[in-house]
Amino acid sequence: MTTRDRSDACPGAVQTHRAADGQLARVRVPGGLLSADQVRVLAACAAELADGALELTSRGNLQLRGLADHAPPELARRLSAAGLLPSEAHETARNVVASVLSGRTDDGLLDVRPVVRAFDAGLVADPVLAALPGRFLVTVDDGRGDVHGLGADVALRAVSTTAVELTLAGVATDLTAPVEHAHSLALAAAHAFLAEREAQQSQAWRVSELDDGPRTLTDRLVRDERGPAGSPEERTDALAAPGGRPLAAVSSGGRPGAQPPLVVAPAGAVPQTDGLVALVGLVPLGRLTGPVLEVLVQVTAALGSEVQVTPWRSVVVPDLPDEFVDDVATALHHGGLVFDAASPWAQVTACAGLPGCAKSRADVRADAARAVATGTLPVVGPQHWAGCERRCGRPAGSTDVLATGRGYEIGAG
Repeated sequence: MTTRDRSDACPGAVQTHRAADGQLARVRVPGGLLSADQVRVLAACAAELADGALELTSRGNLQLRGLADHAPPELARRLSAAGLLPSEAHETARNVVASVLSGRTDDGLLDVRPVVRAFDAGLVADPVLAALPGRFLVTVDDGRGDVHGLGADVALRAVSTTAVELTLAGVATDLTAPVEHAHSLALAAAHAFLAEREAQQSQAWRVSELDDGPRTLTDRLVRDERGPAGSPEERTDALAAPGGRPLAAVSSGGRPGAQPPLVVAPAGAVPQTDGLVALVGLVPLGRLTGPVLEVLVQVTAALGSEVQVTPWRSVVVPDLPDEFVDDVATALHHGGLVFDAASPWAQVTACAGLPGCAKSRADVRADAARAVATGTLPVVGPQHWAGCERRCGRPAGSTDVLATGRGYEIGAG
């Protein structure tokens, strides 16, 4: 069991973080989906309140850097009006990653977008769940396996066209639910985490930090399903649903979940099942700058479409008629996006580094960009350039390229 002596300090749009280059705000985007209006609002916030760019995180959220001290209240007001901040109390708890292009391609078993929306609505409607730590992560995988291996605390994975299975901190539970009640299963698991954390008198941020976390949470879920003895405070009603209980309480044990292979982010044009096309562009160093944001605003406004940001720091522009694909791709490429999956940018991530972070020993973004441009990346495969041992924003499975003050140390961990 990991011992924490404080609550986590993950930033939000209201609870910002003071960095060397100003206030930093993080905007949660459950499932990574943004409407055309939300894209417009975020682009305006970046240009008018921050340093002009939006940063993509390894959880498919967005960050704004360089905010003046007086800017966060105005940012929160704009985000709230656009539906991006439905509850200030829950702002750091809404960490949900979902399969990319779910419901638009035939790679998955079902469309998880309704599950994400229902889970987020249930989360923000429940005052208790505002206590979830900012590090707590939920993933919803449609069966294609792209987000199931991201190390979520609560992971739902489609096992058929009508059902999902629950995994807790990488341990499969054998608990399943019909898809229409999948969100209730995830909400119940979140309640079980908070209840077990209190029972263990812990300030754990993640399920894996609890003593035997996956098993104890599974026991709570099964006990609640079967109507156990116990105080009302220990039980969660999140599994209840009209017409009966949706949870199939198969086992109170747990088994190690199969570790999915690391997913390489797709890039380029992806055919949709409806005959339209989705463009997937890699975002070098995860920074959406002004030129790209301008194109995204124009395209989404013209087509009334949405955008999906991914945990691989890429952007998806779906629902494009075939005749528009080349023009949109050209405009986005000129803005800096990369559509070649074989590009070295598909393998490189970095923390903020200098000058944005005072803890950093180097301008890691500039150094990483130079290595890409000159073909001198120090390792083959996914690599994360970090300015200090905190390794902020490091994706799972990446090799560390750690600044030491005298150069870089490879594979430090």
